[in-house]
Amino acid sequence: MQINKYIDHTLLKATATKQEILKLCNEAKEHNFCAVCVNGAYVKLAKQELKNSTIKIASVIGFPLGAMSTEVKIFEAKKAITDGATEIDMVINIGKLIDGEYEYVENEISQIKQNIGKHTLKVIFENCYLTPEQIKVATQLAINAKADFIKTSTGFGTGGANFEDISLMKNTAKGKLEIKASGGIRDIETAKMYIDIGVTRLGTSAGVSLITEGKTNKNQY
Repeated sequence: MQINKYIDHTLLKATATKQEILKLCNEAKEHNFCAVCVNGAYVKLAKQELKNSTIKIASVIGFPLGAMSTEVKIFEAKKAITDGATEIDMVINIGKLIDGEYEYVENEISQIKQNIGKHTLKVIFENCYLTPEQIKVATQLAINAKADFIKTSTGFGTGGANFEDISLMKNTAKGKLEIKASGGIRDIETAKMYIDIGVTRLGTSAGVSLITEGKTNKNQY
């Protein structure tokens, strides 16, 4: 199993600098990761640094709270694609989902997907704030909206990926969506077990230590 090809090598912290983004991209090239995942302001830089590689560029949208207006999220997604992103990781409006405003949530996902066309859309739920039933509902909304992936977490909430949530997402999606586990992937054994139960992408800021040392430190997400 080539764990490196499942990894979205991620740097989303508020203090990220240009040099750190360049380091991220070079690490991605060195270890042949699937993608890098950066905030929108750094998409152009990542595109420039990765121009002669096959590594994908993912940009986060409505991150990390998800509470921006739909129009702003659409603009942000379109701008990221224009700047060179090939994948979009959007955060749903978590409060709207909890309030039962399912049409709003589905419509927002659908509009973003329509505006990025053939590019990959990953929908972040932030499962730590949701009940199992709400996770099931969110999965169905993402299917209805024709998203490509569902994703467990931002890495900035109160909890990250876990087996129970991933199993629930998988059983609800029934193969209609791919699944990305992110947040709190601390060791290579856990990463492999996630892949074994159906995860096709791993989001982590600790990709290098994960594949070189088999574990991460608690300060990485």
